[in-house]
Amino acid sequence: MGARPTTKTKPQHSVAYRQMCKRLREMREAARLTQRDVAKKLKKPHSTVYKIEHGERRIDPIEFIRWCRVCGVDPGGALNQLRA
Repeated sequence: MGARPTTKTKPQHSVAYRQMCKRLREMREAARLTQRDVAKKLKKPHSTVYKIEHGERRIDPIEFIRWCRVCGVDPGGALNQLRA
């Protein structure tokens, strides 16, 4: 029997991705918005916001920008914080 193949961690489960999910939640909370508030402004089901914050659903760059704006955060600044 051969060696078991190694599995790579999916990108949404990487440390950097989990940090981004945490930062998205922190932005929402700092803006005093509920998941439902953000979902309504993004015109998405509230389950989408939950899944993004918990890393169960990927967020695309356009959604990231819209999320930041909904929370009153500069998207460029948010990206720079993630890079640090």
